[in-house]
Amino acid sequence: MDSVTQAVLGAGIQGALMGRFQGRRALIYGAALATVPDLDVLMSYPDPVSLMTYHRGFSHSVFVLTGLAALLTWLIRKYWPQAPYGGRRLFLTLWLVLVTHPVLDAFTVYGTQLFWPLARIPESWSAIFIIDPVYTVPLLAAMLYAIARGMTAAARRLLAAALVFSTAYLGFGLAGRVAAEHRVRDAMQAQGIAVTELRAVSMPFNTLVWRVIAKTADGHYYESVSSLFDRDPPEWLRQPLNLDVGRALAGVPLHERLRWFTDDWLRYDAIGDALVVTDLRMGLAGHYTFRFKMAERAAGGAWTPVTPSTWPTERGGWAEFKLVLARILHEQPPLPLAQWSEEALR
Repeated sequence: MDSVTQAVLGAGIQGALMGRFQGRRALIYGAALATVPDLDVLMSYPDPVSLMTYHRGFSHSVFVLTGLAALLTWLIRKYWPQAPYGGRRLFLTLWLVLVTHPVLDAFTVYGTQLFWPLARIPESWSAIFIIDPVYTVPLLAAMLYAIARGMTAAARRLLAAALVFSTAYLGFGLAGRVAAEHRVRDAMQAQGIAVTELRAVSMPFNTLVWRVIAKTADGHYYESVSSLFDRDPPEWLRQPLNLDVGRALAGVPLHERLRWFTDDWLRYDAIGDALVVTDLRMGLAGHYTFRFKMAERAAGGAWTPVTPSTWPTERGGWAEFKLVLARILHEQPPLPLAQWSEEALR
């Protein structure tokens, strides 16, 4: 999630649990501590694939953060033994502020190595967009109320209520994702389309309309759209994965790491003399967030792997966002998936 959301979540937790003892400082402490896992962005990496796949790594591990919470608890109790709260309450507060950061990240599609150093595919639950005002605004409003009125009992109750609402909203997002996946899978089965893998991803800033991507055994995938309010079958677009082109990267370490990080939701395109690898999980059809040039075509036509570089991509803007918003309530006209996809290959 975005840094503002992580900060207000941490502030809300610490304010609700420690505001009676720390006053408004609890909000500051919680907001600052909640940003600690994202300090890994200060680390330098030699290429964009490494930057993408090592972010949300060790600093987002529940094991590492549990140890950090225990260490901070010990230090605080050692140097401030007169503090009017017990060690258990302090540890619980610090642990929740730290661990809810990567857990919230795992509810997005990016991928969070929640159980590092275990070699698991990063957690990517796809229940919420990376920025969602319905999640963030109630927490922010409760925090501003607490700043203005002080950490009164009413303010602490409001913070707790905002935390309950935000948690319930994550559950709503998970339910929406499952419903979208079932709806698209059923519609495809009715059309005789055999799906091997399928997942729904929340569209920008909401959990009402979903982008659903589905793979088939013949080396293609479908871009589909489903809204909570749909009554007719969802629209979709069939696209090639171009796996034959991707074989040129077989065994290349960074390519294998990217496959692991994305759970192999990758598309390959030969654009001019560049082999471009696209992460299909993030973005919209033709407006993908992460694309990398990973090989070049030699004079004889063979592909030579190169140090990955970011491939220019049009991520869409207000014009596309207006269409997405309109799609929430109205299936007609459908989103111009074919037009958007053509733009990605220009």
